[in-house]
Amino acid sequence: MSNMIRGKRKENIGVVISNKMDKTVTVRVTRKMKHPKYGKIIERAQKFYAHDDQNAVQIGQKVRIVETRPISKLKRWRVVEVL
Repeated sequence: MSNMIRGKRKENIGVVISNKMDKTVTVRVTRKMKHPKYGKIIERAQKFYAHDDQNAVQIGQKVRIVETRPISKLKRWRVVEVL
């Protein structure tokens, strides 16, 4: 089964807000959406815990994260690259 194709994984781009944990960073992903009633464009934010194998990412850096298998209780994302 060498030609099995893996499904497309979700990707997000966000800013690192914490790197105090070992091999883990907290990434804040923001998205713009239209308010359902008033129509104003508002920003919504979500935090993700992402695996950073080399502990190389610093606070304030913009990173691309990709969905992966569960690594711990809260970690389901992995840092792919620093933008």
